[in-house]
Amino acid sequence: MAVLKGIKEIIGTIEWQGNLDTVFKEVKCDSRKVEKGDLFVAIKGYKSDGHDYINEAVKKGAAALVVERKPLSEVGVPWLRVKDGRLALSRISAHINDYPSQKLRVIGVTGTNGKTTTTNLIENILHHAGKRVSLMGTVENRILGKPVETKLTTPDSPELQGLLAEMAEAGSEYAVMEVSSHALKLKRVADCEFDVAVFTNITQDHLDFHPTFDDYFNTKAELFYGLHSGKKQGKKFGVVNLDDPHGKIIAEKAKVPIITYGFSEKADARVEEVDIGPRGTHLKIAYGGTKLELLVRLMGRFNVYNILAAFCTAANEDVDIELIKEALEKAKGVPGRFESVEEGQDFSVIVDYAHTPDGLINILQTAREITPGRIITVFGCGGDRDRTKRPLMGEAAALYSDFCIITSDNPRSESPGAIIEDILPGVREITDRYKVIENRREAINEAVRMAQKGDMVVIAGKGHETYQIIGDKVLHFDDREEARKALRRLKK
Repeated sequence: MAVLKGIKEIIGTIEWQGNLDTVFKEVKCDSRKVEKGDLFVAIKGYKSDGHDYINEAVKKGAAALVVERKPLSEVGVPWLRVKDGRLALSRISAHINDYPSQKLRVIGVTGTNGKTTTTNLIENILHHAGKRVSLMGTVENRILGKPVETKLTTPDSPELQGLLAEMAEAGSEYAVMEVSSHALKLKRVADCEFDVAVFTNITQDHLDFHPTFDDYFNTKAELFYGLHSGKKQGKKFGVVNLDDPHGKIIAEKAKVPIITYGFSEKADARVEEVDIGPRGTHLKIAYGGTKLELLVRLMGRFNVYNILAAFCTAANEDVDIELIKEALEKAKGVPGRFESVEEGQDFSVIVDYAHTPDGLINILQTAREITPGRIITVFGCGGDRDRTKRPLMGEAAALYSDFCIITSDNPRSESPGAIIEDILPGVREITDRYKVIENRREAINEAVRMAQKGDMVVIAGKGHETYQIIGDKVLHFDDREEARKALRRLKK
């Protein structure tokens, strides 16, 4: 329980009306979730405006309101007006949960690709080193290894602060988090004090949300530029990919020590040798006068970067190098990230989350390195998302595949056929070896039927997801399940 006057100053109240001694129990920004005694924060969103639902929130029992616009009529409960509702939501959420990020060592990983694998590797290493560590990510949230439900890469402020509070209450020393550009832009993590920030890379994505690529990058970079501030007194540092030009920008501008990694000779942790095979990756890392040789199960050059990012983070958290080596060599792949589907067939089937041009190129380059036969790629693009990347996805698939099957992904409110038409110019510019099969299940079946000994079928875009969004319906659909069914049909 909290009192309105306790949050009045911290949220930058401009004016108010009503009893500031009013008590509230939880904070909500979705009127549909409001329960009796809650504080409702009205936020102007991209699709709807919370101010339009004030009366609904009050009818459901809201004890008080935080608004950006003064209510036009008497609402019957106290209200506080602020300039920035999203920031107020973050401030209140941290306050009522007693600022949990200050009780944890928080590691945030941002970038277009590699966040999930990198956070999982960091979690694995810290756990292997005897640390009590929890995880917040796209595939799963875990408190000391125990899974809890997840819906967004980084949850809204109330859920995020509540989850951090649970982690602290459970005795976690560390919270390792994926941090999306949406979370930064929408101020979901404004009151989460990070100790370590990790940058994987940046390529075109989310330009349906960000007005420009520069805005997308600058939003992610905020995680580093604000790292030096806060109340915690411990060591703070950043870890960046020096092979990405944007990593160099971050390294130059950040006000905390930055550890760099990559293939570049100027990187603090650099790869001296790498050999990628069908069963894993062998690599040698040079770091601070130390040479580390690893044989890991993860495949692909893109995973070498994820390994380096996790290595640098753990090494600078003073984890023994031998413990890092042991953890990395034991680490398994993340569900839906270059995940193999095996039913005794004489060709490979891989399911991957790649849904950006660069992500698709990365997995297809890896596929090429380990595949003696053809690469058959099944992919599509999501609806209600950045349209400009669709032909680029088509071009990437066509360049690195022997045959492409263009299909539906999560069309959402868009026509699947229209999305495919946006993809096709990129494919046609490169090749005529493609087929359009709008139904994703049929597309996967066709790819499996086409495959011969030594080939690889790559099913890209959805990875770990177990649903397909068509219109306003969320239907069960799992690429791994469908691939397995298709493979079993071959035996009949």
